[in-house]
Amino acid sequence: MFSRTKDTFPKCFRKSLQTLSGKQCCENIQGPATVIANLAVYERESTIKNQLTLEALDSFLVAGVFPDPTEDWLAIQNDRKSTLASVCLKNGLLKLRSKSDSHVASQLFVEHKHKFIYCEVPKVGCSNWKRTIFLLQANLNAEASEIEHDHIHQTSLIKKLVAYPPAMQKEFLNNYTKVMFTRHPLERLVSAYRDKLLHSEPFYSVTVANEIRAMFRKDKNSSEKVSFQEFVNFIVAKPPNSLDIHWKPMFLLCDPCNIHYDILGKYETLRLDSEHVLKVIGAPKSLHFPNLKRYGSEKRTNGDITLEYLRQLNSEQIEKIKKLYQMDFFLFNYTMDYEDYFSLND
Repeated sequence: MFSRTKDTFPKCFRKSLQTLSGKQCCENIQGPATVIANLAVYERESTIKNQLTLEALDSFLVAGVFPDPTEDWLAIQNDRKSTLASVCLKNGLLKLRSKSDSHVASQLFVEHKHKFIYCEVPKVGCSNWKRTIFLLQANLNAEASEIEHDHIHQTSLIKKLVAYPPAMQKEFLNNYTKVMFTRHPLERLVSAYRDKLLHSEPFYSVTVANEIRAMFRKDKNSSEKVSFQEFVNFIVAKPPNSLDIHWKPMFLLCDPCNIHYDILGKYETLRLDSEHVLKVIGAPKSLHFPNLKRYGSEKRTNGDITLEYLRQLNSEQIEKIKKLYQMDFFLFNYTMDYEDYFSLND
């Protein structure tokens, strides 16, 4: 099976997407049928802009040009789970324990109406997933856009697994559909820096920023914004388990080696994976995963922006962040060759 996160589309394929549309594209691209079929799965709004729409894909399916995208999606899910299980076993990450780790249980949101558990990984669409969970469990005729960012992160209406006794936690984990989403570790890191250190959130732009300044600046009273280099030096100096959830390794947040997630979604295929999740849990057909952004006027962190920040780091810093996120790279099948990855994906 072709792995988008490991190898991405061939350059000739991407160039064809930029210059051709619809059936022309299919007729001019040579390669394995699975590669072409995976276009339906790897539709990414931020990179393949209006080149080949889902409507066009649907018409090709009717004509028999592509195989069933649901079957393709399930095959990719199996590949993701197989990779994860293999890495878990190889690295001794499987544990025998009677109850869930409280830190992990604090990341798991429970929606009882549709028997759904979502692991929150910040900077991987979690605000929109919380909006979705809120709408799933509330009998409200509301739109996701009506739910403010701060409200969705502060509401007590969305319950965490940690709020339940161990026996109930075990029951929910055994019987509910469990989902987690991941993102390329370095893109997630840059996104966290831009979101938390460059904006005016008091805790991050003041408290955390002052801690970083105190560690790395001679002038402790300097008010200049924390640089990306300082931010990286700060996080690699701390034990991984003690890191803030916005840049803590994803596998430590969700413990996928010991919680067997039914669906492993990716930010790179967020829209499609999310729609499949909603279908699997039996969500109303009228409910669609939202595409809302907190800072609407600002460009989302993409490959070009990620490369811009990573190129500010020296080789020692790069190696340290690769080591910090090593298990995320391995478990979720992301490449460490970030220059090629982001150059091809944007």
